[in-house]
Amino acid sequence: MSYNFKAEMNKPERLAPGHRMCAGCGGTIAVRAVLRALHEGDKAVIGNATGCLEVSSFMYPFTSYEDSYIHNAFENAGATMGGVETAYHVLKKKGKIKDNYKFITFGGDGGTYDIGLQSLSGAMERNHDFVYVCYDNGAYMNTGIQRSSATPMYADTTTTPVGSQSNGKLQNRKDLAAIIAAHDVPYVGQSTLLGNFKDLHTKAEKAIYTEGACFLNVMAPCPRGWRYPTEDIMEICKLGVETCYWPLFEVDHGKWILNYEPKHKLPIEDFLRPQGRFKHLFKKGNEDLLVQFQEEVDRRWENLQFLCSNY
Repeated sequence: MSYNFKAEMNKPERLAPGHRMCAGCGGTIAVRAVLRALHEGDKAVIGNATGCLEVSSFMYPFTSYEDSYIHNAFENAGATMGGVETAYHVLKKKGKIKDNYKFITFGGDGGTYDIGLQSLSGAMERNHDFVYVCYDNGAYMNTGIQRSSATPMYADTTTTPVGSQSNGKLQNRKDLAAIIAAHDVPYVGQSTLLGNFKDLHTKAEKAIYTEGACFLNVMAPCPRGWRYPTEDIMEICKLGVETCYWPLFEVDHGKWILNYEPKHKLPIEDFLRPQGRFKHLFKKGNEDLLVQFQEEVDRRWENLQFLCSNY
């Protein structure tokens, strides 16, 4: 699949301006990038779990989406879109719908990693022909920056506050892309907001036009929750990739593929230091916490390299 940056940027926007997402929100950038992967002329149904994106892009009866849109509860985005996709095929078979549609659901990490995991798992196992996109900002941002299972270790959140008795969240983040890949679905891709969006575009197009259940996990930084200057979002994403905190890979019909390997892997401190939620890690006496964080990143990176090297 070829990628022409200028041509893609000149496509009509499917997420209209005027929504109420924060300036510099990674989630909105991710949504626009994914929807650009739809071919011109193709119609789509967009699903949306409750979260930042939903409350800021939809206020009944108005929505920022140019395509058909359905909002569902926090916990059932996968089940909802699975039902819509099934109904579409029934109506198409009966001749009641002539147009061809693609089905895409968006959810934050709270509605995907946690509350919506059971319905997502069921939809993936049933192999419904749709794409689930998680815009992963690493916490429940919509309700006040509470920790989720996507929150990285030692992050300062409102439910894992840093103080004299706590160094933030104690647990490692869940590897959701690997969990969905274990469902033996046709396609899983992990990406983020980098440069000219080629990696995200390529994976989104592949997911949309691959038959069966597909999943995209997109790191979408939140300037408010991560506490970094809004204009630094692309640099934050780049550091996430270059430190191997957020590696770029895909699992295409069971084949693990590493899409990018840094020439000079950066230390995890380079990714953590610009974010206010990790500032306590750089205080004297917390050196061992940085060592633990680095060891966890290295372990996961080595495991990923092993999986990809076997194909």
